[in-house]
Amino acid sequence: MESTSFLTGQFLLAMPGIGDPRFEHAVIAMCAHDTDGALGIGVGTLIDSLSFHDVLRQLEIDPGEAEDRPVLLGGPVEPRRGFVLHSRDWSGGDTIDVAGRWALSGTIDVLRAIAEGTGPERWLVALGYAGWGAGQLDGEMTRHGWFNTAGDERLLFDTAAHHRWEAGFAAAGIDPRLLASSTGTA
Repeated sequence: MESTSFLTGQFLLAMPGIGDPRFEHAVIAMCAHDTDGALGIGVGTLIDSLSFHDVLRQLEIDPGEAEDRPVLLGGPVEPRRGFVLHSRDWSGGDTIDVAGRWALSGTIDVLRAIAEGTGPERWLVALGYAGWGAGQLDGEMTRHGWFNTAGDERLLFDTAAHHRWEAGFAAAGIDPRLLASSTGTA
């Protein structure tokens, strides 16, 4: 998927009252958006009782000295498929550069590299993704539901998952406590 849209490398924040409980307080790191559709990785919700070391053990990879971290709920599509959002200092066979801000890898080689201490310096692991068909996200962006904000890698790598939603709005100068859960009519 060739990335040509302004949303690639940005974050989508779910507005209050988005109408889909799967995306309540969602923070989506947009990795691709073009005329064929869009793909993003959720970075605001942790999967309870699943850690990075658990994932490695399931794949029969020795965790080595890799830090054990929580795993994120990347989205409702293919929830058993793993993705690693990471710094651009490492690249594998399927790694895509996301607007010069971060990288996305989806094959086992990045997990092995992290476990061996040769992987990217900064990383997070997610299961599943958020996907939209051709024109679908563009349509959703014209209605109440999503707010896009700059793709600041500090939000991705330096902010705890449970604070990313509020921090994303704060970075845009918005206090999310003041947001309405419905739109008005004129």
